[in-house]
Amino acid sequence: MAYVIGVDCGTSGTKTVLFDENGKVIASKTIEYPMYQPKNGYAEQDPADWANAMINTIKAVMSQSGVSKEDVKGVGISGQMHGLVMLDKDGNVLRKSIIWCDQRTAKEVEEMNEKLGEKKLIEITANPALTGWTAAKILWVKNNEPEIYEKCAHILLPKDYLRYILTGEFATEVSDASGMQLLNVPNRCWSDEVLSALEIDKSLLGKVYESCEVTGEVTAEMAELTGLKAGTIVVGGAGDNAAAAVGTGVVEDGKAFTTIGTSGVVFAHTSNISIDPKGRVHTCCAAVPNSWHVMGVTQGAGLSLKWFRDNFCNAEKETASLMGVDEYYLMDKEAETVPVGANRLLYLPYLMGERTPHLDPDARGVFFGLSAMHTKKDMLRAVLEGVSYSLRDCVEVFREMDINVSDMMACGGGGTSPLWRSMLADLYNCPVKTVESKEGPALGVALLATVGAGIYSSVPEACKAVIKTDKTQEPIAENVPEYEKYYQLYREIYPALKESYKKLGAL
Repeated sequence: MAYVIGVDCGTSGTKTVLFDENGKVIASKTIEYPMYQPKNGYAEQDPADWANAMINTIKAVMSQSGVSKEDVKGVGISGQMHGLVMLDKDGNVLRKSIIWCDQRTAKEVEEMNEKLGEKKLIEITANPALTGWTAAKILWVKNNEPEIYEKCAHILLPKDYLRYILTGEFATEVSDASGMQLLNVPNRCWSDEVLSALEIDKSLLGKVYESCEVTGEVTAEMAELTGLKAGTIVVGGAGDNAAAAVGTGVVEDGKAFTTIGTSGVVFAHTSNISIDPKGRVHTCCAAVPNSWHVMGVTQGAGLSLKWFRDNFCNAEKETASLMGVDEYYLMDKEAETVPVGANRLLYLPYLMGERTPHLDPDARGVFFGLSAMHTKKDMLRAVLEGVSYSLRDCVEVFREMDINVSDMMACGGGGTSPLWRSMLADLYNCPVKTVESKEGPALGVALLATVGAGIYSSVPEACKAVIKTDKTQEPIAENVPEYEKYYQLYREIYPALKESYKKLGAL
């Protein structure tokens, strides 16, 4: 039996999973580490924490499993996207990594728009200039810490720093590099035009590979520390969302997934490059060669339900603990007793502003149609439906871009709710499924490693062999037209409030 390792470098910790070639989990280990916030809006991590977590989690799964190091055929690494790691000429880290959720770069975003123009940036990098992405962070260091920028010889993303630690190679791959805003996303290579406009030297950047290509081999020193065999291949790997797509089998046209975590993501695969000229959704290179993915984000998805639970559902919390069940399970059961449309009550989930499709930081949450007949149960159902409407908004943008979505997976905490999956199936008017494996990104990059090691001949072939569907929720025929009426009304509310949101923000 052949085995592969998937390393997932997240924000709260790094998780390493050893799988057999059929995708079965043999051993798993997570090590957590801190995030530093030196000022309001800043977010940083120490790359040494990631490196130690990777080395020690690989060592743990190798020793727990008893699998011979000769049988481990490859390693794939997934990581939090957009983080900036700067090294000097000797490979030493120059400063803590500025990570994805850091918001210090508003001035640099303006600078990018001035130097390149918004339209040109979207054409080349497939996305508008964004504060959280890597290019703006590089400019921030250049503008604010010139003595550090001066010493910089290598710029890497978080997972690519881990590759450097394992193999000594300076490399990246297309899916994660798409989130730097320095890549020509249609052509899958660094953009000379963007680099020269921003005066960033191309020699600072690693070589770009496809996600399933071999990028290097485990060094003798790392083999000693991890328990792997020297010479074990390390593939390109992927950014966390692209890795999750492979881990859920979203690797062919028509396939998509919806994740309901704190925020909500709708993610679709496409073999034709498609860029939204209004920048409402992100387009990036997929972890499958010669294909792309588009991603819409709704900011307040699971967050809306958590907010409602924390403020209004103490009785449910108490009852749930007495019954030994999850409070969300009881909340679902209550919402199920309310009809589609929550008795003519609509909720806009804009607790944190909104990304797709409105790109409006001033947008805020709304209950629309509240009357004296409404109860807490109606409000609860309206919250679940409102999040579902906002996720349907993402799918509508995909449809405008000619991206077909006919096969949807659900993941994240919200994806475990049968009621929420049923709402999504009715609103998307297509089946919504879950997968058996809950390993997502770690499984995704392990599958990329099986392709690099020649165990499977392509990413879709690996997914077909390994990924199994767990549950399937079909749309309920009579609910589809009913939801459509409410969804069309939902779409009218934001435009009617847009100017009022601005005034509220200015008060």
